[in-house]
Amino acid sequence: MAGPNAGQILAGLDLVGPWQYSISSIWVLIRDGNSFVSGFFRLHRIAALFVLIAAAAWIGTGEFAAVGSHEAKAEGNETPTAETPEPVATLRTVAGVVPQFEDHARKIRLSGATQPDKRAVLAARADGVVQSLDLVKGATVTADVVVMTLEGPETVARAKIAEIQLAQRERDLELAERLFNAGSAPETQFTNAKSARDAADAELTQARAAVDKLTLVSPFSGLVDSVNVELAEWVRSGTPVATILSLDPILVRGEVSELDIGHVSTGDKAKIRLVNGMELEGAVRFIAREASAQTRTFPVEVALPNPGNAIPAGMTAELELFAAPVRTVTVPRSIITLSDTGEVGLRVVGADNLARFIPVGIVDDSEAGLVVTGVPEDVRIIVAGQDLVRDGEEVIVADAPQVQP
Repeated sequence: MAGPNAGQILAGLDLVGPWQYSISSIWVLIRDGNSFVSGFFRLHRIAALFVLIAAAAWIGTGEFAAVGSHEAKAEGNETPTAETPEPVATLRTVAGVVPQFEDHARKIRLSGATQPDKRAVLAARADGVVQSLDLVKGATVTADVVVMTLEGPETVARAKIAEIQLAQRERDLELAERLFNAGSAPETQFTNAKSARDAADAELTQARAAVDKLTLVSPFSGLVDSVNVELAEWVRSGTPVATILSLDPILVRGEVSELDIGHVSTGDKAKIRLVNGMELEGAVRFIAREASAQTRTFPVEVALPNPGNAIPAGMTAELELFAAPVRTVTVPRSIITLSDTGEVGLRVVGADNLARFIPVGIVDDSEAGLVVTGVPEDVRIIVAGQDLVRDGEEVIVADAPQVQP
């Protein structure tokens, strides 16, 4: 059974007015084209017809003149909603650790050399020929022992004559005093006798000093390092005779910088390592109060026991001086930061969870990290995120694991 044709469809739409003529014209075009359009396009023709009819119906409604009116009306009828609250600021999270306090003795490392405790160059005290010489290079001598004597018989004779003259002047004075007390001699005679006695005494003292200069005495116990004269040699006054060293205790001398001198005191413990590997312990005996003009460093001396003079003078040594212990905290090098003014310090968090900067002093640089002072007792040290927070900023502190320096 054949379906309705296009004319029947249009008649069934019951269109009136100008729409009827428009649709009729379209129908005429469609009818006239049926003669040469194949059956394959008939379906497309019907679909296009329906699209055309729908567009004409929409135009006829006049809705196209008010495009957007629905949106405007909808916007006008919107019910006001509550104001959106502002987002709450998120607190920054940092990692912190509780400081572990300990007493730390600062180490000051120096280079130095061993030196004798005492060194003396013995010199001849008079002109003359060496009569005896009790000095052997490398041997030891005892304090206050005669080590060299010069020939001087005339000097000894003058001393003997001075003793005889003094004895005579003593007898003359005694006689003049008895006569003066008895009234038999004037006072001038007694006074002259007394002056003569005093002059003889002075001459004897001078003669004995000349005899004493014929001998040379060791000023202290030590080792004979060198001998410069021989027996029967003529020497003049002031000629170097021998060099004596006192090596027990032996000294290790180094120089401390301007920055470290304030941490060193007399009596501080010191460790010494000699170039041959020997390690010893001693104490700081001397600290110079005037710096070297060339290096701006301060000489220090450490005394070491040296029984048997086993350690020679002039040996290279390394010194480790230990300052008085102070309360410190060891922290990783990576958490050291700077303030706005360039101070070296740490970021810490107190009980109020507010971050702040504290300046610290670096006492030592150890294998475990930097040893610092100035950390308060009631804070936690920020070890992660310290450069992302500001002073007074509230933070959340998470417990941090052990941080490697």
